[in-house]
Amino acid sequence: MASNRLGINHKYIILVVTMVIFSCGPKKGIVTKKKQQKEKIETVEVVKTEKTDEVETPEIETEVKPPSSTAVYIATYAEIAKEEMRKYKIPASITLAQGILESASGKGRLAVKANNHFGIKCHGWTGAKIYHDDDRSQECFRKYREAKSSYEDHSKFLTGRGRYADLFKLKKDDYKGWARGLKKAGYATDRKYPDKLISLIERYKLYEYDQEVLGSKEETIEIVRVNNGTTIHIVAKGDTLYSLSKRYNTTVDAIKSMNRLSSNALAIGQELKIPN
Repeated sequence: MASNRLGINHKYIILVVTMVIFSCGPKKGIVTKKKQQKEKIETVEVVKTEKTDEVETPEIETEVKPPSSTAVYIATYAEIAKEEMRKYKIPASITLAQGILESASGKGRLAVKANNHFGIKCHGWTGAKIYHDDDRSQECFRKYREAKSSYEDHSKFLTGRGRYADLFKLKKDDYKGWARGLKKAGYATDRKYPDKLISLIERYKLYEYDQEVLGSKEETIEIVRVNNGTTIHIVAKGDTLYSLSKRYNTTVDAIKSMNRLSSNALAIGQELKIPN
């Protein structure tokens, strides 16, 4: 009887242990699976956030504004204005500001159709012409093959007329004095003309081109205009009659004849009259 009870008790213990083992096993499996799923979801969310950031970055970097038409004009003609300053002592800042104002940054009709960047009228001009409404209907303006010729003619126009002579007594970087002097000498009728030039020069820092010329180690060409309009060239190192004839659009014989030269030899510092 006692052995039967022991047998029953032993079977009962085994059954209880077996039930406990099976009931604990699945719970652990479920917990592990949930943790794995949670970790997997969190990983996907992190990757998605990083991808979104990468897409937004290039849109900010590509926002670049193109240069204005005035900036393009300055970049195109600054070197020409500086060269004219070296030759004729007209501040490059003034030349550029006048070009911008008179030609509407190269987009005006005279600039586009005639390469005339300074609104210079015919005034005895024997070259090509264009007619344009200005102070009066269909006035005569000079027409050039290239814009550079317009810049050179602008320099000759100012240096060849006595009413602008006082401007060349100013300091070479006095753009304010030049702006006011041009209006006083009758270059423009607009009473705000000096202010417009000064505003352009200071807005675009055109005075820096004056400093580049004045601070250059290159020898500059000295040119003086006397009251009767004659060009006086001071011979510098490297000058020859041939190079001067090309520079001033004349001939070697004409220079020799005007200066009564018997040879082609030149001396540094020698003054030469240049035929107009």
